[in-house]
Amino acid sequence: MNLQLKDKIIVITGGAKGIGAAVARACAEEGATPVIVDRDAEAAEKLSGELQAAGSDSLVIVCELSNPENCARAVREVVKTYGRIDALVNNAGFNDRVGLEKGSPDEFMASLRQNLLHYYSMAHFAVASLKQVHGSIVNVSSKTAVTGQGGTSGYVSAKGAILALTREWAVELLPYRIRVNAVIPAEVMTPHYRSWLESFPNADEKLESIVAKIPLGKRMTTPEEIAAMIVFVISEKAAHITGQHLYVDGGYVHLDRALS
Repeated sequence: MNLQLKDKIIVITGGAKGIGAAVARACAEEGATPVIVDRDAEAAEKLSGELQAAGSDSLVIVCELSNPENCARAVREVVKTYGRIDALVNNAGFNDRVGLEKGSPDEFMASLRQNLLHYYSMAHFAVASLKQVHGSIVNVSSKTAVTGQGGTSGYVSAKGAILALTREWAVELLPYRIRVNAVIPAEVMTPHYRSWLESFPNADEKLESIVAKIPLGKRMTTPEEIAAMIVFVISEKAAHITGQHLYVDGGYVHLDRALS
């Protein structure tokens, strides 16, 4: 299927690794230009080099997104380089496990800065450019926003707010024909997820217990499967989809995990 993304400028936060890197690769495969916005300069440059070696254009912007001024700078740099932004993929963030009991108000606010505030900042600064092309925003949330997890109040608050903002922005941006949707992963093997697994005494046993609860295929979702949904949703093939919460999770959230 031709998604008609050739030469589109796609800004991806947290684009250097995990789901973000998979989105960047998927965009490049469709002929789009991924803009990799990430604080990990080494990983971002490595991915950009990989994409360019395969014949795809890309841009790396290294910045700490928790600072709104950095978000503004990133958007300015994209517009200066390419003249427009066709889609924004808000993806950056990680489960920092700031809980209600094991945490503090200051840590909670820091978690929101890491996982939520830059979603607003990037959209705020990009919206003027998106208006010009009737662009699209995809916000990456998490199944924890609807299932809970325990011990991670900051991250879950951010991911729940992201779902609410998706609906709010979809309404606010209707007059400009800017579509806004959320993609909700569950269990996806990213670098942060791997680090979390390795915090357990027996990581393999922990992984087996998780996979056993994923209804479809008893396997984790791949970053590439999340990326495929994101790339479809920003494309013209999804031109009448907005305000949606799209689960790519092997049935984890909505099917009975007791199924054998």
